[in-house]
Amino acid sequence: MRVTRDLALLYAAAFLRSVGVGLTGVLLALYLAQAGLGGGAIGVVVAAGLAGGAAATLLVTVGADRLGRRATLLGLAALTASGGVVLALASEFWVFFAAAFFGMVNGMGRDRGGAVALEQAMLPETVAAERRTWALAFYNLALDTGGALGSLAAALPFVFRERWTLATLDSYRATFGLYAGLMLVGALLYFGLSRRVEVHSSGAAVPAVSPAAKRIVYKLSALFTLDSIGGGFLANTLLAYWFFRRFGVGEEWLGPLFFAAGLANAGSHLGAAWLAGRIGLVNTMVFTHIPANLLLLAVPFVPSFGWAAALFLVRECLIRMDVPTRQSYTLAVVAPGERTFASGVTNLTRNASWAVAPSLAGWLMQSAATLSAPLFFGSGLKIVYDLLLYRAFRHLPAPEEQRR
Repeated sequence: MRVTRDLALLYAAAFLRSVGVGLTGVLLALYLAQAGLGGGAIGVVVAAGLAGGAAATLLVTVGADRLGRRATLLGLAALTASGGVVLALASEFWVFFAAAFFGMVNGMGRDRGGAVALEQAMLPETVAAERRTWALAFYNLALDTGGALGSLAAALPFVFRERWTLATLDSYRATFGLYAGLMLVGALLYFGLSRRVEVHSSGAAVPAVSPAAKRIVYKLSALFTLDSIGGGFLANTLLAYWFFRRFGVGEEWLGPLFFAAGLANAGSHLGAAWLAGRIGLVNTMVFTHIPANLLLLAVPFVPSFGWAAALFLVRECLIRMDVPTRQSYTLAVVAPGERTFASGVTNLTRNASWAVAPSLAGWLMQSAATLSAPLFFGSGLKIVYDLLLYRAFRHLPAPEEQRR
């Protein structure tokens, strides 16, 4: 696939932002604890950052095409960079809270904010319809690779303490200063985007979203909600806790395991684009997702960590293949002027519903008898989602698939 200037800039900005998100996903709570915040206050600050990200996604959904897509991305990136600066200098709870909300600081370690929703809507404008899925696959490759590298960069406070003999709190402040710098470079990249990424329409400045498109988007959003609730039972931090409780392994094994899982996720996006070109987007979404969840259902029944890790890694090679295909399908079945709405609504509902299940999963995992219950609930819900998705949309292929 030929990478245009707009594509390269969007990929680079997404990669840098995802490095920062991977970094904050590991270090945010540790930094806040070093700054003197208690567990409850840390939870509130993390929640504030997620709420800010949700508010940004809502803004993108209803206003990005009116304000201009490039201008909106620049504004979001500037807020993120400013939030990083304030976060690095803050000492009081309310300052941390405001920096997290307005800076959309992501403590979950996965980039799912307003910028992602808008970039996804912009990518199809830069390539032919037949290359849309490939463009989104490389985009998600950039996100996942950046997130994995950001997780590794969480060692920077230790490096700063050892090399420059900084105090512990100062080492965290320096690291978050670098985070702010990454966000600023990402903002500068958006200046190079062409007008091709904007909405083009005749007549009204912003085309209205048709009732047919709304029906499709709302139906997809309802199904994605079910999938996200299932995913909430299977957050990485909960899976890591399951491996620890079930097999007694520590971070010396879990760190490499989840880093390898991240690399498997990243590579799977390209496999998804290749497969979708042969069997279609909906078939790729469903027929890779169901085996992945069946593999996870088998993990509690194996006798050793080695076998469980092997099944888990095979599952990770498949489980994210629905991501670029899901995004591509959502953007394909609506008109170009409706893509910001479609991307915004589906991302917003996924983000909100993803946060529903972890507290229930944690409660279930307190007992040895129900330790594996979240794996069964999460995988089961995801399989139900796959079956419902296939039933609802198997007869509605993407437009380029209809021309084959």
